[in-house]
Amino acid sequence: MGCIQSITCKARIRRENIVVYDVCATIDQCPTRIEETSPIVLRYKTPYFKASARVVMPPIPRHETWVVGWIQACNQMEFFNTYSDLGMSSWELPDLREGRVKAISDSDGVSYPWYGNTTETVTLVGPTNKMSRFSVSMNDNFYPSVTWAVPVSDSNVPLLTRIKRDQSFTTWLVAMNTTTKEKIILQTIKWRMRVDIEVDPLQLLGQRARLVGRTQQEQPRILSRMEPIPPNALVKPNANDAQVLMWRPKRGPPLVVIPPK
Repeated sequence: MGCIQSITCKARIRRENIVVYDVCATIDQCPTRIEETSPIVLRYKTPYFKASARVVMPPIPRHETWVVGWIQACNQMEFFNTYSDLGMSSWELPDLREGRVKAISDSDGVSYPWYGNTTETVTLVGPTNKMSRFSVSMNDNFYPSVTWAVPVSDSNVPLLTRIKRDQSFTTWLVAMNTTTKEKIILQTIKWRMRVDIEVDPLQLLGQRARLVGRTQQEQPRILSRMEPIPPNALVKPNANDAQVLMWRPKRGPPLVVIPPK
């Protein structure tokens, strides 16, 4: 008897009874786009990471609620903005940088532990007497602003000369029993986004910045094994709330420009 037909007599949902197929993880094959329209900030927009999967859940035999969807965590972040020979600003995740945690949640800040709560998740309320078929999908990219001038200065003189960013993420497809908090990991994806922008602040606005290094991102890896989810990836704070903007001058002590939320 096949696993899906036999589930009706089982009291619990198990990994072998959940079917996952058409798992797809890509990063758009286009370069990061630089925007130089503001006299205050440079903006850049990276290509999108996209993940999707189709899932068949067996009947839910009890009065339980299951959520199936995407959970994402940041494993590593380097984000440096250099200002001539004066120093650099850097967005940092202190707990990650110091090795106190292995990952930090990349939830939307509302739907913990899920990345989001629209296309990213599907909720199933039991008991049900038939299989449920559905798709879940998510996407992510960077679209930040970086000041032309030194962020701790009152001057508006453009001095930005380089932007370097390198971030790594793990994305999990998970089925979670919201009643018992049981988690079944269905898929693990690893991906990385890198940005390297050279800036000549002496040029006119619109002609200062250019992309250097690779123009296309490395494609995500869909792992054949299931990697466990670190506890910090499931709870507050998320990466946006935990990050700190530092000013690290060539001379003198570092300064906190924007503290964590």
